[in-house]
Amino acid sequence: MKSDSSHFEVLDLRGTPCPINFIRCRLLLEELSPNDCLQVDLDKGEPELTVIPGLKDEGHRVEVIDEGSTWIRLMVVCGAQ
Repeated sequence: MKSDSSHFEVLDLRGTPCPINFIRCRLLLEELSPNDCLQVDLDKGEPELTVIPGLKDEGHRVEVIDEGSTWIRLMVVCGAQ
């Protein structure tokens, strides 16, 4: 995902249960400016099935940029759906 963003944050939420992982994403995104980027690492399964739609519903663009057998890496562009 390409962005003209000047700010980039990384959040590793592997091992963090739902809904805490979504809440932590949301709180950090509230501190960012539009088009800033947030890289998020999540466990596969329930976290990816709740966090991705939740962030999209709040108006952020979300793209899967990498994944392993038990985790997934997202790039979230703040307020850029």
